[in-house]
Amino acid sequence: MIAVRQLTKRFGTAAAPVVALSNIDFRVNEGELVVVVGPSGCGKSTLLRILAGLMPQSQGDAFLHGTPITGPRRDIGVVFQSPVLFPWRSVLGNALLPVDVQRLGREKLRARAMDLLKLVGLEGFEHRFPWELSGGMQQRVALVRALIHDPALLLMDEPFGALDAMTREQMNQELQRIWMERRKTVLFITHSIGEAVYLADRVLVMTPRPGRIADELKIDLPRPRGLEVMNTPEFGAYVRRIRTGLNASGGIE
Repeated sequence: MIAVRQLTKRFGTAAAPVVALSNIDFRVNEGELVVVVGPSGCGKSTLLRILAGLMPQSQGDAFLHGTPITGPRRDIGVVFQSPVLFPWRSVLGNALLPVDVQRLGREKLRARAMDLLKLVGLEGFEHRFPWELSGGMQQRVALVRALIHDPALLLMDEPFGALDAMTREQMNQELQRIWMERRKTVLFITHSIGEAVYLADRVLVMTPRPGRIADELKIDLPRPRGLEVMNTPEFGAYVRRIRTGLNASGGIE
């Protein structure tokens, strides 16, 4: 579904460029949940913004279903680090925001929004406002908003990074459940090694800036994965391999 070839991103001037990404190559297959893990500042979020069509690359190509990504697209949904909900809109109103912006027909998609709110455990909260919700609940609304127009690809930029540890684990379980039910293609960005191993079909490990793909791991752990999988030798082996790779590239001090 996604093909990225020799992707490079530079900031600054030609005389004093800052290379954020350098010659990134990878593919994501239909229905896969692929996680990109790397240290802060390695260009993970920059990569996601390029794939979302929110930022142009300096060199290389990014394709979705064989079509170059050159700007925002209706078949791509994005969940950011912050839920970014409008405080004057209800939960249902925030979920339907892309429908209103793209003029897709609110009444036609209202039933889908209600179904998705039920899927993420927010049934009965559709008329509440963001300030009445916990951080985890707000991020669930953001997830519904990203799924409401049925995108082919879901991009997630460290969506649970600001949550406390227990809520983050709960959200990881919820995301796995939703993914197993809907089988969306997901590219998930994180700096948490444990989160990457828990969620992923495959993990792409990035180097410090300039970001490159240093390693790729297929995570061969059965699904659904309970939290107890984190205590198994197999889980620990994947974590050690990623940590060793980050140490070797200078990603962990």
